[in-house]
Amino acid sequence: MANAESLRLYFTIGHDLDFEISRNAWGDKILEAVSARLQQELPGLRGFSASNLRKMRIFYQSWNQSFKICPSVTDKLQIQGLAEILPTVSDKITPLEFKGNDGEISEILMSQFFFISFSHHYEIILKTKDEKDRWYYIHQSAVNYWTVRHLRNELNNKSHLKDTNLSNNFKQVLPEEISNKAIRAFKDQYLLDYVNIEDADDEIDERVLEREIVLNIKKFLMALGSDFSFMGNQYRIMVEEDEYFIDLLFFHRGLQALIAFDLKRGKFKPEYIGKMNFYLSALDDLLKKPHENPSIGIILCKEKDQKKVEYSFRDFSKPMGVATYRTSSTLPPELKDALPDAETLKKLME
Repeated sequence: MANAESLRLYFTIGHDLDFEISRNAWGDKILEAVSARLQQELPGLRGFSASNLRKMRIFYQSWNQSFKICPSVTDKLQIQGLAEILPTVSDKITPLEFKGNDGEISEILMSQFFFISFSHHYEIILKTKDEKDRWYYIHQSAVNYWTVRHLRNELNNKSHLKDTNLSNNFKQVLPEEISNKAIRAFKDQYLLDYVNIEDADDEIDERVLEREIVLNIKKFLMALGSDFSFMGNQYRIMVEEDEYFIDLLFFHRGLQALIAFDLKRGKFKPEYIGKMNFYLSALDDLLKKPHENPSIGIILCKEKDQKKVEYSFRDFSKPMGVATYRTSSTLPPELKDALPDAETLKKLME
């Protein structure tokens, strides 16, 4: 895999750079000289600017306690000066061996490490210190095909601190194999940073939130994760002669189940469970295919009280979960202090 070879190459270059700079007590500006020398000897060479060389060194320094260049090739890595070695660095792509102290890293995680790009790795290194957190973002980036931009949003939101399993009754009402998949498929909190709404009134029509999500459905699907397919919003179902509309309806390929989302602007209320139970019963009778699993409902609200959610699930047999969302409506303190208040802004506009 070309991406894996690139990461091995960058790790090796980072090793060489770090060794030479430390041994010779060179300043960081030596990287500019190395980059210039590379350009002289290999005109048109891309990816080896001083800033990129600096990133390679940081990449090595961040992982050198967990990976090592295999002993079998150490004799080939004797440093003879970067000006001589780097132009032929393509001969130095070497295997990496995990040497961490936290137990074995699975082959799946290792494949995910080499699956994501160097840009992904650098973003993760910049925003995390703990190796466990790094593996979390590596895994999520690989399985969900996160772009660097999306990864940056997740890092800024500190998703690793919030990505616990949502409140649900899956284990009580679904077969074990399906319930385990369902638990892994959903998050406790979703970042909807593209939604900008005021929260002064929790009773404002949820259609405002729904509209923002539908306008950014691609981003919402990325927030949900892999295997979700969007079927529609305000999805109409008929029960006898009455119409009912589900806010958002999806199908999950892995679960082989319909997924109904009910959007709430404010805090979770127990009565929401009864409404969702009705939707799921109707979906199972009217829309679900014979080979598919029971439909699942997710109530997405601004806040929730865990004990109220637990009590609400009792005596209901349909699989449901309650998750929360976070929007961009609240400015960070540093930005809030920097901006003028509404009255001052109005005067400036006049």
